[in-house]
Amino acid sequence: MKTYFVDSFTTEPFKGNPAGVCLCAKDLSSDLMQNIAKEIGFSETAFIRRLETDNSYRIRFFSPKQEIPLCGHATLAASKIIFHATALMNINFITRHNVELKIAKESNKIVMEFPVYDTSDIDVPPIMLQALGIESIVKSSFSVANEIILLEIEDAKTLASLKPDFSALVRSYDGINGVLVTAPSDSPQFDFHYRYFWPWSGTNEDPVTGGVQTFLTKYWVQKLKKTRLNAFQASERTGFMTTELRGDKVLIYGEAVIVFEGDIKIESKC
Repeated sequence: MKTYFVDSFTTEPFKGNPAGVCLCAKDLSSDLMQNIAKEIGFSETAFIRRLETDNSYRIRFFSPKQEIPLCGHATLAASKIIFHATALMNINFITRHNVELKIAKESNKIVMEFPVYDTSDIDVPPIMLQALGIESIVKSSFSVANEIILLEIEDAKTLASLKPDFSALVRSYDGINGVLVTAPSDSPQFDFHYRYFWPWSGTNEDPVTGGVQTFLTKYWVQKLKKTRLNAFQASERTGFMTTELRGDKVLIYGEAVIVFEGDIKIESKC
């Protein structure tokens, strides 16, 4: 099975967020895909299979722990591989839950169209803030569609310096996929910074996360009163993207770098 490693939301190898991309000729079992994702070990691996329509592909995402309904950086990685290998300028991905993701190639950028989800106010327990190393927050919200808690704090320097106790963090709350912490940018290059911690369902910290823009972009659009934003993920690897709110869709503009191409040997042929 042809397999690639792609660094997403960056222009440099070994920055951004690495994703595995597996090209499948046939459907694979969920168990096999889960085992492959665990073997690769990245925060997500995308499995793509071409459908009868020339530019349509089925796509599924797996973390080392479980299947993920939607993943931005793995979608970007899969798009990079398809655009690299074909003459296509547009891709139509269909997720496991039949969410349609429209992708376009624009010069050196890949533009992904994702749905937009609302957030609602939520109270978080002090033990969660303690586990994150946060003394105070500006606002706490919850994305029901993503099962992610959003916490806004006052400044980007505090955000970058967070060193969560992940064991305590998992014990602090049940029934969520992760916690996203965000702050206004302290740089003129960007509008906001963020980090995403998800030991409940993936790795401890996702290096660069595109899927959270389904609710994070709208959150900052409402605060900053502008529809096009530049986002910076303040993880150890760092990463960046531009997002744009258009009605009930968010456009995510990103770049990616292919760093590995090879074959995975499996008993069940793909």
